[in-house]
Amino acid sequence: MTVRLHLVDAGEAADLAAFLARLIHYDKAAAVRLQATGDALAVFGRPPSFEVLAIRTARLAKPYEHGLDTSLDITVSAGELLESVADAGESVETAGTLAVPAAVTGPPWAGVLPPRGGWRQVSGLPPMGDVRELVKAAVAEFRARVEELAPERRVRAELDRVGREIWSRCVPGTEVPVRAAHAAQALGFLRGGALDLLAAGPWLRLRTSYGSVALRRAGVAEGLTVTPA
Repeated sequence: MTVRLHLVDAGEAADLAAFLARLIHYDKAAAVRLQATGDALAVFGRPPSFEVLAIRTARLAKPYEHGLDTSLDITVSAGELLESVADAGESVETAGTLAVPAAVTGPPWAGVLPPRGGWRQVSGLPPMGDVRELVKAAVAEFRARVEELAPERRVRAELDRVGREIWSRCVPGTEVPVRAAHAAQALGFLRGGALDLLAAGPWLRLRTSYGSVALRRAGVAEGLTVTPA
């Protein structure tokens, strides 16, 4: 029997489709892990090179149930899920209802997710506008430094070195690397007015109303804050 999820409306489907399309832009073979509990769906992905987990939530029209199962946890193809979400948004009769694709072998990152609870607010994060400007300046610096390189030096190793130097810097007042803010911008999350920084054990999380990016800090004790497969 096909497993189906019922989003609250076609608009929710469109927002989820936009997120999946951005993931696929960076990785044509991207996979996502889905977790549905109650009336909420969480979609986890990992865009290459950013070294963060991206999290997009969606509201369900009714609590998830499939037979005796009251929760869903499955890793699927992002491309196949995007097709299903697109179909859900276009259908007049079943607007917002999508079929869950068949499970795929999950990539290593899908085995360990950020914790569901235990998050605390962290102070020191600059306002949303300042973070956007920081990302814009970092992108401009990367392009300028690449243009300054002699043609024979514009090789992958050199570009990676420049990128690591720029993106590993921290957002002022925080432990968040600029690459995490860049990921949030690239995925369409840095919009609106509210931007929060949260922490739970070794995890840091940048959160807006459009989605979150999370990353693990090195050298921080894990305790019981990791969600295993």
